[in-house]
Amino acid sequence: MRIDTFDAETNWKKLAESGRRAEGFGFDGFAIPEITGDPLIHAAMVANATERIQARTAIAVAFPRSPMVLANQAWSIQVNSGGRFALGMGTQVKGHNERRFSTPWKAPRSRMVEYVKSLRAIWRCWELGERLDYQGEHYQFTLMTPEFTPPKSNLPMVPIYLAAVRPKMIESAASVADGLRLHGFCTRKYLEQVVMPAIDRGLQAAGRARSSLDVCGGGFIMTGPDEETVAKNREWARYRVAFYGSTRTYEPVMSLHGWDDLAAKLHRMSKTGQWNQMAAEIPDEVLDEFAVYATYDDLPKAIEGRFGGISDTVEFGFEDDTNPDFAQDVIKRVQQIDSPFEATPKHYG
Repeated sequence: MRIDTFDAETNWKKLAESGRRAEGFGFDGFAIPEITGDPLIHAAMVANATERIQARTAIAVAFPRSPMVLANQAWSIQVNSGGRFALGMGTQVKGHNERRFSTPWKAPRSRMVEYVKSLRAIWRCWELGERLDYQGEHYQFTLMTPEFTPPKSNLPMVPIYLAAVRPKMIESAASVADGLRLHGFCTRKYLEQVVMPAIDRGLQAAGRARSSLDVCGGGFIMTGPDEETVAKNREWARYRVAFYGSTRTYEPVMSLHGWDDLAAKLHRMSKTGQWNQMAAEIPDEVLDEFAVYATYDDLPKAIEGRFGGISDTVEFGFEDDTNPDFAQDVIKRVQQIDSPFEATPKHYG
């Protein structure tokens, strides 16, 4: 199993320090979100400050960016990091596309599939000298002159990870992406009964093996050096479960468990601005379904029980004062958990 850590830091100096710290702890990857900063710039900062760890956007919002623009950014980070970049993308929701980014919203599944294919067509043009001739329903790329063609990288193709929540998007991601980034708002039951069948359908449709897809996440991991810290982090998770549970997008997770009345109540509370009161509506038995709650010592066993057989990559972090040798030991124990994914670099051709 691979282990990433996650950081939304936007101060470049602190971000570089965080990347070096994560590398020293032994993490495999450093995941960077698009919240209040640009994840491509921040991935470049982390890659430049480190030597081994992979920098991954988790995620960059796709549709407001042209695939050609994103292809250039990803290529630059991949080349300058010596092949240590992974491009994580997601659609975001309709409201954010239209009202925050002023980007038209249409056919998100087929558009995302074309986005991935067009990126790879551009990269094959640059690396292999193929004529650029991608013509889809949503994207068309047919012009590339020598002046705008970068030198060959002699590196593996940038791996593409797609974020997905609902079954149809999960199917699409499993059919074309190198990795699938699952939302934290997942239960083990939802993973087993909804996510995995959707992954299987997507892989089968594309003639791919399960070992070719890196499945990331699928639940929260709340940890710490002692029970007191775990309990504090548990309350953070309670708030997140309430927040996501109030959103229509995540209703299928709630419905699968018969929590429709709770979802409806949370939605009503969100509409009246009762954000600070919503967490109290989440009972322990609901909260327990969404996360691992364990001290560092117990974490490897807890992760295996919750994510084993499904997730290939998980994300968690350590308190700032954690001894690096201790952190390395915990990470090595988690890395020993078997997972289906075979981390083979994707080459051109």
